[in-house]
Amino acid sequence: MNLDLLAIAPHPDDVELTCGGTLLKAAEQGYKTGILDLTAGEMGTRGTPETRLKESARAAKILRVNHRENLRLPDAHLVVSTEYKLAIARRIRVMKPHTVILPYWEGRHPDHYTAARLAYEGCFLAGLKQLPIDGEPFRPFKILYSTVYYKEVRPTFVVDISKYFERRYRAILAYDSQFRPKAKDKKSKVDIPLDRLHQEVNLIARYYGHLVGVEYAEPFLVREVMQVEDVVKMPVRSI
Repeated sequence: MNLDLLAIAPHPDDVELTCGGTLLKAAEQGYKTGILDLTAGEMGTRGTPETRLKESARAAKILRVNHRENLRLPDAHLVVSTEYKLAIARRIRVMKPHTVILPYWEGRHPDHYTAARLAYEGCFLAGLKQLPIDGEPFRPFKILYSTVYYKEVRPTFVVDISKYFERRYRAILAYDSQFRPKAKDKKSKVDIPLDRLHQEVNLIARYYGHLVGVEYAEPFLVREVMQVEDVVKMPVRSI
């Protein structure tokens, strides 16, 4: 597939909530984008796996991704195992992404930080010639980590998504079962009122946008040093 940008996340709707604007922006820049969901979110309080898969397909269309698939690994039971790493490595060899977005390596939900390590190791293993799986060896060039939920973590950079914020929010709302549940499906202790969802999504994106002087942004972290070719044309005012 030779994707330019691939986002890997543990559950359907995670990508939309963390880096959906960046994916949409990349698509409109002419890049081939994709999403690899590791589970169908079957342990969630609301919605069936089948429903969530349909919702993720609708969201993918809004985000204009070229390809989306689900590995159907067990929700809430992700572990860093050889079996799961090889499952990801197989898909990396098929999709051949240049840049991969992963969840931040810490978090409240075990699936999130496990997915970060699991996907990283899967990406690495995919480049080993002697790995006993089909396909030509391939390893992504760049790994990015989404830090949208971690204000205590200073991002390496942010992506201006001001132009794409509303469409990103439409992609989030494609998950009716999660954010606009029917009365019979509501569970008060986990219910997310639509007005609060909009407020939180808005505030978080505005916060990161404020850091660089734009309306809305999504934050990312890289482990390696960033290279700048032209220090005169660097964006974001210092004083």
